[in-house]
Order: sequence, then structure tokens, then C-alpha cells
Amino acid sequence: MWNDLIPVGRSRSTGGYRRFSYTAAEVECRAWFHQEAAKRGLVSETDGNGNLWAWWGDPTAGDAVVTGSHLDSVPDGGAFDGPLGVVSGFAAVDALRAAGAVPRRPIGIAAFVEEEGGRFGIACLGSRLLTGAIDPATAAGLVDADGHRLDDTMAAAGFDPAGLGHDAQRLARIGAYVELHVEQGRAQVDMDAPVAIGTSIWPHGRWRMEFRGRADHAGTTRLEDRADPMLTYANTVLAARKKARIAGAVATVGRVFCSPNGTNAIPSKVTGWLDARSADQQALDQVVAEVESATVSRAERDGTEVTISRESFSPEVTFDVPLRSRLASVLGDVPMLATGAGHDAGILASAVPTAMLFVRNPTGISHSPEEFAETADCIAGAEALTAVLRDLAC
Repeated sequence: MWNDLIPVGRSRSTGGYRRFSYTAAEVECRAWFHQEAAKRGLVSETDGNGNLWAWWGDPTAGDAVVTGSHLDSVPDGGAFDGPLGVVSGFAAVDALRAAGAVPRRPIGIAAFVEEEGGRFGIACLGSRLLTGAIDPATAAGLVDADGHRLDDTMAAAGFDPAGLGHDAQRLARIGAYVELHVEQGRAQVDMDAPVAIGTSIWPHGRWRMEFRGRADHAGTTRLEDRADPMLTYANTVLAARKKARIAGAVATVGRVFCSPNGTNAIPSKVTGWLDARSADQQALDQVVAEVESATVSRAERDGTEVTISRESFSPEVTFDVPLRSRLASVLGDVPMLATGAGHDAGILASAVPTAMLFVRNPTGISHSPEEFAETADCIAGAEALTAVLRDLAC
């Protein structure tokens, strides 16, 4: 399964992946999902939000145990972020069947759409729609970098956008969700632990920042006569780093667009996105407030205008304690780990009991072609997931 997925959406120049929602690469991943389900005689389906499901047993029976992750990627992302959880779900079903296990509760494998927000900007969009965490009309109107709306994109790919929105009936059938994911950091390296159990997800959010100035000639316009939004933007990036460091948080500006984007032209507009996270909600609020204050103050000096708006936010999520304890009882001496990375499990936690398993990442690097996990650790993760599904569902 892993070898089948490796070439899909991979850049020959960087080695990274570009599996953006509803693009050819992501559609190929969808086809792979349905094929793997069919090989096992599992019933697969796509819900109204574009999420994928494969079922061992009757999903309408209720109290299902679901596992999975996502198949989309960030720009030039790694191979493991998302797909490892989906592949491990199928592998766990294979292992349970080989052992002669028969589920007393339905077992589902899910692949949630637009988890990374790499195309339409809202992370965990598929799970947010499923749980009613985002208004379907708002989601339908989201646009990508080329100006394509989500609803039009879905329709062009053969999906009916009229189905977008809260799916209470489907959620009511799920008794537990367990997501396996490669660790996006190096805590497990330091712990010398191939597998860990997730405890919580830090509060985190994304803010869109639009800096407006006046386009002009780079050679003839005196510095004192300029209204250059790039200056305001650059100061904001530095302020975000400084404020986050002081507060013990993390803040990143990793996406930016400039207009008119000419080498010899002063920009008229710069748009950037701030990603801010912290283990502490108060510290996160403080960082964002101080960045906004520094940006407004700088804009006044630069003669520019700035608008900052929150595009998405996820409060701190503590995974279901009884479910987490059950995983610990099954897996034995496995460390507990909080994470600063967002996951669909964090969104589903508002509706169903959720838990997470992490697989060691020896480089500690993620959202990069250098993301990696040793085969032995991936197998250990799949075996841990198998044990958990056996305990919960068989």
C-alpha cells in the first residue's frame, strides 16, 4: 500500500508532495482508497462533505470504532503526514482478519478532506463540516489561490456541494475515533519510544493579515514619500517571532502574496497569514494581541493600512480520558504526549470520544520532504492500532 502511494503527487524537483484537495493527485489518492476498500470487501463511500469512509460491518448498527487520518498535503509536504494513519487503518483490518478476529462493533476507516487547509485555507475542513464547526455556506464560498470557489471545485470534480454541512446522523453512529499519525516533532526521539499516546492538542489558529499601501516606482520614489506595505508586513513577521519567544509560544508567517509583485515596483498590497500556537490559551491570546498592536503602530508610521481577521481557531483539546486510559491499558508502558499540531481528531473530539497514537519521527521534521519514519516504527504503530481496535471492537 505504501509503495502504491509514494509516487502520487510527488514533485520530481523537491521530493515533496502536493496533494491539494480535488486536484488530480488527490483524486488519485481517493481512487486508491476505494480500491483498497474493494480489495477487502469493505463498503466505501464519500459523504456530502467529501470525506471518505470504508466499513467492515454495518455502519448503521451504530457504536462504530473509526480510525484514519487524511490524504491531502501542505505544499511540498512529507509522505507520512496523513497517509500513514490511513494505510495503518487498512493494515490493522488485515491483521485482525489474519488472526481470525470478528468485530462485534463496526470498524470504519476514514480519510478526511482538506485537513491541511493547503488549498482553501481552513485546516480540518472536512471534519469541521462533519461536526457543524463551520457554516456550510461559508465553506462553499472559500476560494483557493487561483480564485476557484470550493463549491465550484467540488462540482467540477463530480461531487455535489449541496451535501456540505453538519452530518449528525453519521456522527451518531460513531462510538470512538482513534487516529494514528506520525509525530510532528522529536519528543519520541528523546523518549526513545516508537509509539506514544496523545493527551491533548494545543490551542491554535490562523489569522489573515492584509497590508495596503500605494504602488509606485522603486527607482524614482523617495523613501520618505512611500507608503510601502512590505515594510509593515516585514515588521509584523519579526514582531510575531519576538512576542512568541517571550511568551513561550510559537508563531509563524509561512504564506504571503504580494501585488503587483514586480521587482522594480513598490507593492500596493501584501497579504500574509499568521499561524500561532501555545500550550496555554492566555499566552496565545497575549501573543496575537501584541502582534496586532505592533502591526497597527507600525502601519501608522509607514502610512499604510492593515486589516487582521481570524480565519480559523481551535481551542485546547483534551482527548477523552477513559478512552485514553483504555489505550494505555492495552499498550502498556507507552509514553503520553501533548502536541502543538492540529488534527481531525481534535475537531471530532467535540462530538465523539477520540484518542491519538503517534509514531516516532527520527528527524523531528514535518511539513517537509525530510519528514520520515522508520519502517520498523511504522509497523509498531500499525500493531499498536491493531491491538487497540481488537480491544475496542472485537
